Amino acid sequence: MDNSKQTVVVTGFEPFGEHTINASWVAVQELKKLGLGKDIDLHVYEVPVDYQVVQSLVPSLWKQYHPQLVVHVGVSGMATTVTLEKCGRNHGYKGLDNSRFCPHSQCCIEGGPDCIDSVIDMESVCKRVTASGLGVAVSVSKDAGRYLCDFTYYTSLYLSRGHSAFVHVPPIEKPYSGVDLGRALQAIIQEMLDMLDQTEEKIHCQRVH
Repeated sequence: MDNSKQTVVVTGFEPFGEHTINASWVAVQELKKLGLGKDIDLHVYEVPVDYQVVQSLVPSLWKQYHPQLVVHVGVSGMATTVTLEKCGRNHGYKGLDNSRFCPHSQCCIEGGPDCIDSVIDMESVCKRVTASGLGVAVSVSKDAGRYLCDFTYYTSLYLSRGHSAFVHVPPIEKPYSGVDLGRALQAIIQEMLDMLDQTEEKIHCQRVH
């Protein structure tokens, strides 16, 4: 790996339930075609809708790549906008996964805090992307839904001390195409990286002075 590059990992989910084509993975594959610019080393993964796999896969991604940022993408049948999730929650996991399994404890990390916020200011990202005239509506949410999306997000936030993000997308053509969603992800992640860079610069300046 080129050390001058930043590494970003983006994940989508496999099909589940009524989502025989998972819009999140379609969007992530479109993002892969677009890329995030020549200075970003982008890796994408399709995540099984399986609590136990998530518990081992998410730590392995952080360990293998030491990324600047991990962005998880999931589909929401209720969403009509591309939705930026502010936080992940630890408790309340009752829905069965694709293996018909649910954690006995109904939580992600036993003893972990109830809620972990992303270090990224999602309201600011939303405003910037909206102002760019992308043509895709973006909104912000505080509830990622207590299923594999929320479970994955919380696990990642816990491991990264908040250096993760989660984006919910609507199903394909309700109202956006996969290409539209890929473009939206590209714009959103570039803004997130820009904000992280600015935060690091501020911290660096404070240390120097």
